[in-house]
Amino acid sequence: MIKPGKTLGVAVLISALFVGVYGCEKKEGPVEKAGKEVDKAAATVGQKIEKAGENIQDTAKGEKK
Repeated sequence: MIKPGKTLGVAVLISALFVGVYGCEKKEGPVEKAGKEVDKAAATVGQKIEKAGENIQDTAKGEKK
């Protein structure tokens, strides 16, 4: 079984490598711009899913919003 600490450590290490490699680039090309738009869309979808989950929990408890 993978321990949460190891998973987090690997994620931090990979993130640091990406920042180190790509953080030095000055120009932002079309792929980077598209990536940022995908990140924004994913964040928005995540927020909406989270809100829907909260609404489902509230409805299950008998609370309406």
